[in-house]
Amino acid sequence: MITANLLSSSHKIILLSTLILVLVPATVSGGCTCQDDQTEQLNKSEALKFKLAAIASVLGAGGIGVSLPLLGRRFHVFRPENDIFFMIKAFAAGVILATGFIHILPDAFRTLTSPCLGENPWGKFPFAGFVAMMAAIGTLMVDTVATSFYKNMHFSKSKQVNVDEEAGDDEHAGHVHMHTHATHGHAHGAAAPSHEMSLSDLARHRIISQVLELGIVVHSVIIGISLGASESVDTIKPLLAALSFHQFFEGMGLGGCISQAEFKSLTTTIMMLFFSLTTPIGIGVGIGISSVYKENSPKALIVEGIFNSASSGILIYMALVDLLAADFMNPRMQSNVRLQLGAHISLLLGAGCMSFLAKWT
Repeated sequence: MITANLLSSSHKIILLSTLILVLVPATVSGGCTCQDDQTEQLNKSEALKFKLAAIASVLGAGGIGVSLPLLGRRFHVFRPENDIFFMIKAFAAGVILATGFIHILPDAFRTLTSPCLGENPWGKFPFAGFVAMMAAIGTLMVDTVATSFYKNMHFSKSKQVNVDEEAGDDEHAGHVHMHTHATHGHAHGAAAPSHEMSLSDLARHRIISQVLELGIVVHSVIIGISLGASESVDTIKPLLAALSFHQFFEGMGLGGCISQAEFKSLTTTIMMLFFSLTTPIGIGVGIGISSVYKENSPKALIVEGIFNSASSGILIYMALVDLLAADFMNPRMQSNVRLQLGAHISLLLGAGCMSFLAKWT
C-alpha cells in the first residue's frame, strides 16, 4: 500500500513537473511578440477606407479646433478677455496634460522596455523618463532664452525710437521746451512700464504658441504614421474617433495661444495649416510605408519611444507652466471665484475625457 502511494505521488510529481516545463516557457515566450501577429484578421481594402476617413475626420476636427479661438475677432464669446475663453483654454490644457501623462509617456515606456529590444542598455535604465525630463528642461531653456532675446531686441528698438523722438523735440522746442520736457519725461517714465509689460506678455505668448505647436506636431506625426501603417480595422476604428476628439481640443488650446500671440495673418495661417495637416500627412506616410513598416522592429521601437518621450516632456511642461500656471495665477482669475470654479471643473473634465480615451489610442 505504501509502495503504491509512493508510486502515485511520484507520478503526480512527474506530471506536474512536465506541465510546468511545458507551460512556463510558453508563458515567458508569449511576453515578446516581435513578429507580426499572422492570426489577426486583416482586410487591407476595408482598412484603407477607414484610413481615408481618418484623414478627412482628423483634418476637419483639427482645422475647426484651431480656428475657433481665432474667430474671437468676430465673435465676442471667443475673445481672450471673455470668461468663457479661460474655461475653454483650461479644458484644452487638461486634454494636453492628459495626452502627455496618460497617453504618450506610458507608450514611450512600453516601447523602450519592449522585450524585442536588448536588455542592455534598454532594460537597465529608464530612458523614457530621462528623455521626457531632458525635453522638459530643454523646453524651459528655449522658453527662457527666446523670451529674453525677444524682449531685449524689441526694447532696444523701442528705446532708440524714444531717444530719436526726444532729440527731434529738443531741436524744435528751444528754451521754453526745457520746462515742458521735464513733464514729458515724467509722463514717459510712468508709461514705460505698461508698454514694457505688454511687450513681455506678447513675447511670452509667441514663444508659448510656437513651442507648444512643436510638441503637438512631434506626437501627431508618430501617431499618424502608426495609424496609417496599421492594417487592422479593429485598431483603426477606435483611433478614428479618439484622434478626431484629440485634435479638436488640442487645436483649441493651440488656437488660444496663437490668438493671444497676435501674429500677422500669414504667420497665423501657416501655423494653423501646419497643425491641421501634420497628422493627415503622417497617416498618408503610414499608408505609403505600410508594406515595409514593422512596428515591432528594434529601430521602429527606439525611434518611436524616444520621440514620444520628448513629446510628452514638452507637452507636460507647456500644459503646467505656460498654459495652466499662467492663466490660474492671472489676477483676473484670482479675484473671481466663479471663474476659478469654472476653470477647475473644465480642467478636470478635459483631463478626464482624454484619460478615458487614452485606452483607444
